[in-house]
Amino acid sequence: MSLHIAAKPGEVADRILLPGDPLRAKWVAENFLTDPVQYNSVRNMFGYTGSYKGQRVSVQGSGMGIPSISIYVHELFTEYNVQRAIRIGTCGAIQDETKVGDLILALSASTDSAVNRRATNGLDFAPHCDFHLLKSAYEVAKKYRVHVGGVSSMDQFYDTTDALAKLREYNVLALEMEASALYTLAARFKRQALAVLTVSDHVITHEAMDATARERTLKDMVEVGLEALIS
Repeated sequence: MSLHIAAKPGEVADRILLPGDPLRAKWVAENFLTDPVQYNSVRNMFGYTGSYKGQRVSVQGSGMGIPSISIYVHELFTEYNVQRAIRIGTCGAIQDETKVGDLILALSASTDSAVNRRATNGLDFAPHCDFHLLKSAYEVAKKYRVHVGGVSSMDQFYDTTDALAKLREYNVLALEMEASALYTLAARFKRQALAVLTVSDHVITHEAMDATARERTLKDMVEVGLEALIS
């Protein structure tokens, strides 16, 4: 049992999906896993372990933003020996060719947060995903509209206008709030990590998914994440 996760030793699988929303973790467990068992409800940040295609898999809510996901991932890596972690979540596209409903596999994750510089004594560390997970995810995702490239993990959800022009210039595909922390911690602890993202809205055009499209594309994202986890 760690400070924020109430699981006993052995209750968390070594492969885990990380949705930000704890209710999405519950939904994934109920709709994709066989015989899911809840191991955590501390702060209502639900966690479950079950099986997917015969392999043991967990799903754990991780909250919003770099500080929150950092807490959960750190504890999952150090207290529960998780080896593979895939973030599943939404993002806001900023490139013209990236459309609402598309999938993004985050090759790298820049950030405007100071967390990485603090962790590396002022160095500009370049957080990136695990190649094996990326390759496995792409093999599944290529039947959908999918992009592979960089995203940016922002400290702010609103008022990001000042950064948009420069991020677009450097071909960042989308904005989100967690992948950079996940990749940095995975590098530190020598684990495998990937972020599989659904474009829920377009920051430039202000398009957004309706409820029907959101459910369909979220299912696609979960499928890609689970298949990569067990690859």
